Amino acid sequence: MALYHLTVNQIKRSAGQSAIAAAAYRAGERLYSDYYGEYSDYTHKGGVICSEIILPPHAPPEYQDRATLWNTVEQVEKHPKAQLAYSFDVALQNELSMEENIGLAREFVRRCLVDRGMIADLAIHAPDKEDGGIPNPHFHVMTIMRPLNPDGTWGQKQRREYVLDNAGNRVLDEAGKPIFNAVPTTDWGSPETLEEWRETWCRMVNEKFAEKGLDVRIDHRSYVRQGLDLIPTVHEGPTVRQMEAKGIRTDKGELNRWIKATNRLMLDVKRKIKSLFGWIAEVKEELSKPKTPSLADLLIFYYEDRNAGAWSQRAKGKNLKEFSEAVNYLMENKLLSLEALEARLSSVSTEFDALSGAMKSKSARMKELQELIRQGENYKRLKPIYDELNGIKWKKQREKFETAHDADLRLFYTARRILKEKLDGKLVTLPAWKLEYNRLQAEYAELSPQYKLLREDLLKMRRVQHCIDRALEQRQTQEPSRKKHDMEL
Repeated sequence: MALYHLTVNQIKRSAGQSAIAAAAYRAGERLYSDYYGEYSDYTHKGGVICSEIILPPHAPPEYQDRATLWNTVEQVEKHPKAQLAYSFDVALQNELSMEENIGLAREFVRRCLVDRGMIADLAIHAPDKEDGGIPNPHFHVMTIMRPLNPDGTWGQKQRREYVLDNAGNRVLDEAGKPIFNAVPTTDWGSPETLEEWRETWCRMVNEKFAEKGLDVRIDHRSYVRQGLDLIPTVHEGPTVRQMEAKGIRTDKGELNRWIKATNRLMLDVKRKIKSLFGWIAEVKEELSKPKTPSLADLLIFYYEDRNAGAWSQRAKGKNLKEFSEAVNYLMENKLLSLEALEARLSSVSTEFDALSGAMKSKSARMKELQELIRQGENYKRLKPIYDELNGIKWKKQREKFETAHDADLRLFYTARRILKEKLDGKLVTLPAWKLEYNRLQAEYAELSPQYKLLREDLLKMRRVQHCIDRALEQRQTQEPSRKKHDMEL
């Protein structure tokens, strides 16, 4: 099944990240970081099909070497919380061959990134699926964030735009310093550019599908922008996929299974509702003619005709049972006319929309709580290591401790940053989050039986629809014969 996934993130020191480590992981290589004084070794990482660095014309040729490029970036970005690189993660298509996928990835990188003056480090991944699961080919791209000048030197990320008064003079703050806005020197980080990249990749893939005569397409827009009332799944990541492939059920995996099952059910119910509304419109037009029969009259007409052609008592007994079930459904719900049946369908549709909204709301909050719980647990577990680091006064001992606990400290910094962004000064309350998550999980599961009841109700209405359709067809067939007979008389 064709799928769309394109995300762009930043690699930054404030999150405990390293450009050298990120590049080594994506390319499956062993690289030395001059900034941190350590190796990042991913030579045993599987699934790396190929990797290459693509330079714009004005870039120094020595940047074709991965270690040289990213060590230079680490040196140029001097701030301890500097943003180092953009990181693209893009899904490839199982419907295309690996050669076609690689060709598309290279074309996208050249057209959208390198032609804008960016240096791009491309890596194609196709992790092995030992369990025979669905392949997950994808590609990563790391690009520079600081532009290159025409002579190959590094330019500025931002420029100052001073605030001026009506006379054209610079406005000063309370300390007497000019007030200015920091304006990006490129459009690489703008939402409009990201949207352009996402749309371009979507168009390139769909053009390839059309070229090969494949009846599949992808869409870069969200479900909301596409007008689809579906719940988006959560991004699982390689760790969760590996655990799921080994038979280890994870919270993200369970949540995605619920969401997929719910979406299938929602689509099925919506199809049935749409079909029934369309059918009602057609039947209302037919029944608007003189001598409009009731639903019961049409059912009787249909089953009498079936019994007339029945070959055995067993067939007649089956017809009688179906007729009884249909009439009972109509009587139980007081559906004696087409208008009543239409009102019943509207009621079911309204109830379905309410359930759909409730499930979407609970699902969104469960995703948020999962992330809060994960980061909260990391923060609580790793805070003692961070405190111990802050208690070390000597620089060499501190650097040695940082090196020994590099992975844990990076996780801690990431957890601290995410919690700060999401909580906005509120306290970390793990027990309360877990309690809320368990409550929502139980409520989410309780909604499933209601969906089943809705589906059963729709199926019964569909059976009534079939009988009435057949009855109308038979009446139309018999009408010319009846008129001819009357004329002969």
